[in-house]
Amino acid sequence: MLAQAISNLLDNAIKYTDSNGRILLEAKQQNEGVVVTISDNGPGIPADKYAIVLERFARLDAARSSSGSGLGLSLVKAVVDLHKAALSLADNKTGLIVSLVFAPANTTT
Repeated sequence: MLAQAISNLLDNAIKYTDSNGRILLEAKQQNEGVVVTISDNGPGIPADKYAIVLERFARLDAARSSSGSGLGLSLVKAVVDLHKAALSLADNKTGLIVSLVFAPANTTT
């Protein structure tokens, strides 16, 4: 499920970034756990639309001319929620940054 979620994010980045664009996938271990970030320099999403695009069947006006059902980001959110992780969207000053934060696994001794 996590692979599908990351695949959906990469698919969106590819779909909305032109052929000369830049897409970056990073995974880092940090104090708060593992952080997976996908960033691009496509058109991005206005900050006031972040919550909307995470809903099922949501499509912004600019995306209506391209194929898709509006389920991709809502699926990513559902998978992230299932894994008790956090999802955030941020402006990339041209483009979008999507971060998934997975807390460290609880270890008992």
